Parts: sequence; C-alpha cells; structure tokens
Amino acid sequence: MRSLKVSDYMTRHPVIFTANMSIEEAVSRLITGKQGGGPVVNEQREVIGFLSEQDCIKMMLEGTYHKEQSATVGDCMSPHAPVTVMEDKAIVDLAQELGAGRPKLYPVIDYNRQLVGVISRTDVLRAIDLHLKDSYRNH
Repeated sequence: MRSLKVSDYMTRHPVIFTANMSIEEAVSRLITGKQGGGPVVNEQREVIGFLSEQDCIKMMLEGTYHKEQSATVGDCMSPHAPVTVMEDKAIVDLAQELGAGRPKLYPVIDYNRQLVGVISRTDVLRAIDLHLKDSYRNH
C-alpha cells in the first residue's frame, strides 16, 4: 500500500483563494465548487493560509459580510499555519495521521512549496478501498 501516493488521488484543480479576494467571491467559489474549504495562495502559488466554510459562516454571522467595507479572505482565513502534505507522501501514512481535530482537506504541495492540488479524507478512503478491492480480486 506504500506505492499509493497522494498525487495519484488528489484533486488537481481545487477551489483556491487569494488573501485580497472578497469574502463574497470566496463564498460563491465554495458553493459552486462544492468544496468545504480551500487553500489561500500567494502570487507564487505558495500556501499561506486556509479558508473553511466555518470561517465564512463566522464572518457572515458577525455581520461584516454585507457591510459597506467588505471583508477579505485574509480577514477571515484561519490564523493558524495550514497543514500541508507533500505530493509524494504515501496514502497510508496520511491515513494514519488522520484523526479527530485534524483537517478534512489538505493542500498538497511540491518540493518548491507550491500548491499542486488538495486531498480530502474521502479521497484517502477511496484510494484504500480501491487498493483493497484490487488485492481481493488478485487472491
């Protein structure tokens, strides 16, 4: 199972954000992209943050969503450094790290620290399921 790599199961064209993007545009992207959150990147596509649905809901409930001065993704994104995974990481290693309190969606980066995709818990589950089904068929 070590041969299963994150890059084989990640989403290569995820919903992404920039820090200066309006929260209204970000919410629209989340809704149309059907993604529960996404990485915030700089001009070099380096991951500088993460914006979740929860971050957006919190901002909307605080009332700044519809004020004259609109909030930006930078105002709303999680203040904690985002948890990223390398594209060549083994799926089984990522699966072992998943647990309560861990992200449901991980930005995937290359060795230049640039975003190359995202991988979700569902993607990890699918990878393991496909591998196990293949191994059952081969026995």
